Amino acid sequence: MTLPPLTLYLAAPRGFCAGVDRAIKIVEMALEKWGAPVFVRHEIVHNKFVVDGLRAKGAVFVEELDDCPDDRPVIFSAHGVPKAIPAEAARRMMIHVDATCPLVTKVHSEAARHHEAGLQMVMIGHAGHPETLGTMGQLPEGEVLLVETAEDVAGLQPRDPGKLAFITQTTLSVDDTAGIVAALKQRFPAIIGPAREDICYATTNRQAAVKAVAPKIDALLVIGAPNSSNSRRLVEVGRAAGCSYAQLVQRAGDIDWRALDGIRAVGVTAGASAPEVLVDEVIDAFRARFDVTVEMVETAIETIEFKVPRLLREPA
Repeated sequence: MTLPPLTLYLAAPRGFCAGVDRAIKIVEMALEKWGAPVFVRHEIVHNKFVVDGLRAKGAVFVEELDDCPDDRPVIFSAHGVPKAIPAEAARRMMIHVDATCPLVTKVHSEAARHHEAGLQMVMIGHAGHPETLGTMGQLPEGEVLLVETAEDVAGLQPRDPGKLAFITQTTLSVDDTAGIVAALKQRFPAIIGPAREDICYATTNRQAAVKAVAPKIDALLVIGAPNSSNSRRLVEVGRAAGCSYAQLVQRAGDIDWRALDGIRAVGVTAGASAPEVLVDEVIDAFRARFDVTVEMVETAIETIEFKVPRLLREPA
């Protein structure tokens, strides 16, 4: 049987970023150093395949520190945690390792610096997302006001409109965030912000690659978890760039083949916590159904690496 032709355009960069790579490495090194079980507060990264793989090696994932025993190591996820969490771990004399992405830690430091200068913070982020909760939890209650959309800016009631600064979640849509920042600056001309938005290099690069792929394709597949903010943003960016069909899939088994009937060009990318093995799985699934030509669309080369904490590099 002759298979129909199809071109797969692979967006690059895609998949693991340096922060995710570091976080996974931290769990693996902790298991090597202290043996199983090692407890992890919240999913280390938002990807079921990765979490299940670490669970099989002896990682135990919990939602709260109260679920961890005092005598086993605990790791805090790449998304960051409120300041009270490591403080409580220290009080309980627990071995604890912070896997917060250094770019998220940078946002935490910005918030603390502005707070010390007497400024109230506005955070652009998604309510309930672990990174947003962790960042807002760096400062006392009421010191961080959250906005999710440009429309939310009109409802802000700061303590002093002349003493404000803003920070952003690192995994947002670059374009959406620009609109919110513009609304903030229009309403609060004195507001202070970072030299450039806090959206991380990996999020920015992956969104740029999707924009470059969009004009070439009839459909876009984003490999990532439904609770992954950066993966969901890639779907939105693809649609905004003119790709009428964009689907988020966790792996090849989730692909809606009926929706791709008659399509001859498909873009594939992966969120920052999706491993390349899942991309390969999707390519293989297409090869079973189509005569596939693979083309790479590369918009940046990433060489960033983050060191793991010293505690893990020291002998046991």
